[in-house]
Amino acid sequence: MPDKTDILSWLHIGDLHITRAGQDSHRDLLRIVDLAQGLAPGSVDFALLPGDNADDGTAEQFALVRDAVARLPMALHILPGDHDFKPRTLDAFHGVLGAERLPKSITEQGHRCLFLDVVSAGSGGPDFRLGDAQLTWVEQEIEQAAADGQDVVMFMHTYPADLRHGAQRLGALLARPHVTCVDMGHTHYNELANDGGTIFMTTRSTGQIEEGPSGFSIAAVDRRGVGWRFKTLDQAWPCVVITHPVDRRLLTRRAETRPFQIRAKVVGDAPIEAVEARVDDGDWMPMTPLPGAVAVWQAAAPQGERVIVRARDAHGRLDQDRVDPAGPDWIPPRRRGDGSDGDRIGAWREKAIFDTQLGPNRNGRKW
Repeated sequence: MPDKTDILSWLHIGDLHITRAGQDSHRDLLRIVDLAQGLAPGSVDFALLPGDNADDGTAEQFALVRDAVARLPMALHILPGDHDFKPRTLDAFHGVLGAERLPKSITEQGHRCLFLDVVSAGSGGPDFRLGDAQLTWVEQEIEQAAADGQDVVMFMHTYPADLRHGAQRLGALLARPHVTCVDMGHTHYNELANDGGTIFMTTRSTGQIEEGPSGFSIAAVDRRGVGWRFKTLDQAWPCVVITHPVDRRLLTRRAETRPFQIRAKVVGDAPIEAVEARVDDGDWMPMTPLPGAVAVWQAAAPQGERVIVRARDAHGRLDQDRVDPAGPDWIPPRRRGDGSDGDRIGAWREKAIFDTQLGPNRNGRKW
């Protein structure tokens, strides 16, 4: 049953950097695919590979990725990264891996999703660019989304500020009220940033990891509010992602507030037997499935400064998520608003965000 609740959700598998069969990244990718196979149909709308799929951009490496992801039970969207473009061509990316040519636009759950190519117009390496034709296409898509009453979610390999061509023009587009979030790869670490209007998110890479174990993220956009969780491979299902209310760290001027209602995505590989919510130190309240939706639970609740949702599946396994909504005295921090990691929210250990920036593009090894 498709989810008709306007909650868009996806499974993000971080940069693979596949080199050869049997390496850690290859084995972890196969484990992620195994975990995804158990999800109930419609639990998430699609999966994403955010680029740097093949470490050297070779046909042999792309073939390993292709064979592994063929078993995914949901739609898959694939971005190119600078490592995919090492040969200065994306012929194997398209011809062997079977990735679609970008840009492309799809509509899911009332959200317009834009998938961009930031490498083809460059000369390789970190020379990220959006050519004029692609920028014009993005402008037209955002304008059409606004006319159709849709919000926009954008997918690209790197932060917009990293673009050597198109950063200013894209930044102006991100300032429009219909652009909710941008999901990316490239960093190798978990990070969330909030420029006051748009949320930027990156997920720990699957290969070349320097901070913590391998895993994947599940992101959800509920109207214009964003929820996000990182799940390590040693953590069993289920996974709870609170989609409303929005945590104050992820609150933007665009996010709709509905303090009387709690909503959460609860995904897993077994039936969910119970979902409960708690506001501050109050009693646990039962949540009920949202009629006509897949893996969405809801409850009416009073406003508070801490919301926890916990779930138990048929095997007795537990998971919970927590958000700290903004109270009436909440003062948001000053924002740079330049499409960079300068507006990152900092460490959030419950979300496996350490703010170490241990990756080759910041503080980590150069691999």
